[in-house]
Parts: sequence; C-alpha cells; structure tokens
Amino acid sequence: MAEMQQIVLKRYCEGPPVPEDFALETAALPEPKEGQFRVAHVWCSVDPGTRSRLSGGDSYAMALPLGKPIDGFSVGVVDASQNEAFPVGTKVFCAGGWKTHSIQSGRGFIGKVPEAPVPLSAWIGVLGVPGLTAWFGMKTVAKFKEGDAVLVTSAAGPVGATAGQLAKAWGASKVVGIAGADSKCEFLTGEAGFDAAINYKTASDLTADIAEHFPKGVDVLFDNVGNEMVNRVLPLMALNGRICISGQVADYNLTPEETPGIINTKPFITHRVNIQGLVVFDFAREFPEALQTMASLLASGKLKSNEERFDGIAAMPKAFCGLFRGENFGRRVVKVGEEA
Repeated sequence: MAEMQQIVLKRYCEGPPVPEDFALETAALPEPKEGQFRVAHVWCSVDPGTRSRLSGGDSYAMALPLGKPIDGFSVGVVDASQNEAFPVGTKVFCAGGWKTHSIQSGRGFIGKVPEAPVPLSAWIGVLGVPGLTAWFGMKTVAKFKEGDAVLVTSAAGPVGATAGQLAKAWGASKVVGIAGADSKCEFLTGEAGFDAAINYKTASDLTADIAEHFPKGVDVLFDNVGNEMVNRVLPLMALNGRICISGQVADYNLTPEETPGIINTKPFITHRVNIQGLVVFDFAREFPEALQTMASLLASGKLKSNEERFDGIAAMPKAFCGLFRGENFGRRVVKVGEEA
C-alpha cells in the first residue's frame, strides 16, 4: 500500500509550542476522486499564525482538534489527477498542510506556479501568504501613500521585510525596521534597503530610539508583534497615522488574561489615528496582480528574500517552535519531497 506522512497535533499547546506537542504519522496515500487531484508536496511552510489554532480555543480561526494534521502552505507537483484543469506535472501552491501529499479540488487557496526565474519555495514565501500579507497590509489596510514615514516591527521576518521593501519601492520618505539581532538589522539596512534598523534587544530605551528616527511622527506602523508594541508606538504616531495589525507573534502564546492591554488610546482622538487588522484572504480576487508584480521584483533582484531551509517532514515541529524563540531569520520552509 502506498503511504504518505503528516504531522498531527498530539496535545494542545500551553505557552510556547514544543516539538512534543506534535507527532509524525504515516497514512495511506489518498487517491483523487472525480474533479480532484493529488499534489506531491516539495516544500511546506511553518507560519506563526498557526499557533492561534493549537490551544483548544477558537481564535480568528477555529481550534484544531487533537489528532488532526497541522495547517500550512505547500508548493509541489500534481502526481495524480481527475481534474482536466490540473493535469499531472502541474506545479501548484496550495493550503496543503504539514503533509507529504494533499488532495485538492481547485477551489480555495490554490494556484498554478507561473514560469518565472525564482525558486519554487518562493511561492510559499515572498510570493505566498507572507508576501501577500505585506502587499495588502501596506497598500490597502495601511493605505500607504508616497512620502509616508514607515515603522515595521519583526522586520526581518518574511512579512515585515517584504512590507518595508514595498514601502521603499512605492516612495516612502523613510522606512525603519525593528528586529532582534544585529545580523537581522544589517540585512535590513543592507540587502533590504531599509533606512535604519533598531535591535530591540540591545536598545537601552526603545521608545526614545523610535522617536529619534521619526521627529515628525510615524505615518504607518506595520506591526507583526502585538499589543505591547502598539501601545508603545501610539504616542509617537503622526497626525492621521495608520496602524496595520499584521500579526501578534508576542501574544500568540499568552492567555487572554496575560495579553497586554492597549492603554495609550488618546492619539486615536488627538492624532486621528486609525488601526485595522487584516486577514489576507479577504483580498483573494486581487492576488494574481500582486503576485505578478512581486515575482518580477524578485526575479530582477529588486525584492530581497531570506530563507531558512530544513530537510524532511520530521523537522517541521522544530522549525515551527523556533519561530517563538526568535531563532528564525527570514522565511522557514521544509523540504518534504522532490521537485522532479
């Protein structure tokens, strides 16, 4: 019997996830039914937002039941098909989960990988949900306009780094990133073209350091960290400033009682600050145009992306858990199959 492998939720996570919360299982390789096709995954991603489903309580997505495969994004090749639109050999990106194979119908988050001189793994990185989150978070939610002064938190991650680079490409007057290591800050100001970067772990007064870079205030805060960071920056916002809540990596492991509150609310009135979150799939109809533009930028070298690659599906829990210890430097992807 042909088999596949998958990572399932073994126990609910309490606090930061650990590899023991997950289990590697072998299952029968499913066959596609009429209208379906099977994707042999080559690369799978680990995403901080997945953590919100792993504690047994509903978040902006339903809690994942014990024993179920972990959600995630994959890119691979169709190896069996009963769908004429997706014949065998078609390269696709999809919501395939932490598995070596998945059954797809052509509906939901799935697309054919265009011919472009970029790595296949990029289609679940800068050309996947992280890049799309950066694009629509900056362009549509934050309503970026030329000349804006932009602050990006968790800026060396795949979402933050892309958001800052897009802002620069669109004419920002200044882009400053916050990261947690000197090497990450060097990447931001070097390869990624940020105007400045702040290492929050070594800053003696992070608020003062941010204020120094923004004497006229922050026009756009693109936040991937959480409530404590938003609360810190709110008094530093410019008139009519906009805050995009892209992620909350510092808050995902906290209970509601442990999550910091936002108390610096006066700027909502005095500075007419607007704050809005996003779920990127709200903009699904506009994905193709955004992906085409970012693929061209990536292929030309005008958009930089940093990847950390792991080998074998068994490495997925370790790769995921490291996200919450600040070990990652860019997009983490795991090779679970062969492109051929």
